[in-house]
Amino acid sequence: MKRNDKFPGFPKQTVTFLRQLRKNNNKAWFDEHRGDYDQYFVTPAKAFVEAVGKKLPRLSPRLVAQPRINGSIYRINRDIRFSKDKTPYKDHLDFLFWEEDKKSSPSALFLRVSPDGLFLGAGAYACPDLLKKLRPAITHSIFGPELAGIAKKLRRSGHEILGKHYKRFPRDFPQDGPAAEFLLHNSLYVVAEEPLELAYSPEVVDQAIARWKKMLPLHEWLMNHG
Repeated sequence: MKRNDKFPGFPKQTVTFLRQLRKNNNKAWFDEHRGDYDQYFVTPAKAFVEAVGKKLPRLSPRLVAQPRINGSIYRINRDIRFSKDKTPYKDHLDFLFWEEDKKSSPSALFLRVSPDGLFLGAGAYACPDLLKKLRPAITHSIFGPELAGIAKKLRRSGHEILGKHYKRFPRDFPQDGPAAEFLLHNSLYVVAEEPLELAYSPEVVDQAIARWKKMLPLHEWLMNHG
């Protein structure tokens, strides 16, 4: 695909490769199908990031899109050092778009292509230290109601706010504020599922931007207070 061409959508072979990898998650099979990995995983992933990167400024001029593995494209290898699951590869294709520094950004936009569907989201995932840092803002007389209002609007539009983890409220923070429910979170993010067929369509880029636009208030709140 030429750089100036519109992204045509992910080839169906991308999901076929991931589905087969799910059934044959071992190094021997992967090495045998490395050509498919390069052609149907890496190549369309880079093209997608390039296409999305041109339109992210509509959401925020600070959003970063890096069309490379370990940039906006997650590596397919799993980190199995501390996991009971020793399967070496992920059976999905993940993307991340962040502001400022990738490792320290309080929030990011993300997308996953999987045999199970197409998933888009925004927010802070698995960031317990960040959520502890956010507790003063969650209980603030102005910033707390702002977060509660964002959550209410997202829920009205059919989104679910995810990340609840703790059963007990932390000490020294009021439990009766409009956003107090989020004191029980160790992540704070929203995810929407789209039909997998969208991944195969040239519309996937514009639809991703449109979906992220609805999620942007949560992302911005986290960026402002994280």
